[in-house]
Amino acid sequence: MSTSAIQICNLLYRYAECMDSGQLVEAAELFRHARIKVHSQHFIDHTALLRLWQQRIKLYPCGTPRTRHVISNPIIDIDEASGTATIRACYTVLQATEDLPLQPIAAGRYLDEFERVDGAWRFSFRDYSKLDMLGDLRAHLGV
Repeated sequence: MSTSAIQICNLLYRYAECMDSGQLVEAAELFRHARIKVHSQHFIDHTALLRLWQQRIKLYPCGTPRTRHVISNPIIDIDEASGTATIRACYTVLQATEDLPLQPIAAGRYLDEFERVDGAWRFSFRDYSKLDMLGDLRAHLGV
């Protein structure tokens, strides 16, 4: 795997790590330079994404949402000359709480675009509209 591919995958994994540890500000910051598609033709920026997460995601006394985001099957296309890349990947969100046994609560696909600026890769676009399957979200979303 190329250095660029590793750096780009690490951005995906850092996002998952931030979400699962309840670091919503840090997760949103990964998208500071990105357009984020939330449904159909509706786009938001990273500050609106953070507000949405803060309003909807339930954090437990431990400071986390008690989730595990598993990102799999990344298909990476990198154009080193232009400093751009795309990834299509699957995700599964697992959750367990005192009242909810371990189970998948959501599954879908990420469609991400990246750009290299001053030698560092960063998100430039994320399509959040590819939610394919829903489980029991009552312990995850506060609405």
